[in-house]
Amino acid sequence: MPVTTLVPDPSAPQPGQLLARGVCRLLATHDFACLEEFVPERGKRVDVMAVGPKGALWVVECKSSRADFMSDSKWQGYLDWCDGFFWAVDADFPLELLPQETGLIIADAYGGEILRMPQEQKLAGARRAAMTRKFARDAARRLQSFRDPRL
Repeated sequence: MPVTTLVPDPSAPQPGQLLARGVCRLLATHDFACLEEFVPERGKRVDVMAVGPKGALWVVECKSSRADFMSDSKWQGYLDWCDGFFWAVDADFPLELLPQETGLIIADAYGGEILRMPQEQKLAGARRAAMTRKFARDAARRLQSFRDPRL
């Protein structure tokens, strides 16, 4: 009998992507609009960028495991691009690893709960305006690509 090897489906969502989906669903209940895999500047990519009803900009980094968190040395570079920085993890994640000054969301693929708000830091007006414009343009481009994938 031949041996079959299970090959993972490359189109299947990864654990971090499932967390991001749940985070976006949660934040939508708080009237935030979200974009996954947002690039605030070249060389940086945040898992979720969210804009709140009063213009607050939040960054959420989704960590699917201890190893995923331990290999992330770039997260502090995202603090300059948001008013609030959150970690999103599942219920089994070792919470003691996460810095206390950051926000905390426990999530799964279907939703989540904000357990801790981050220490607030207000973005400078010029940076806020630039990020809000970039968010709007990126969102519009993504929407247009669904309507016209050949664009």
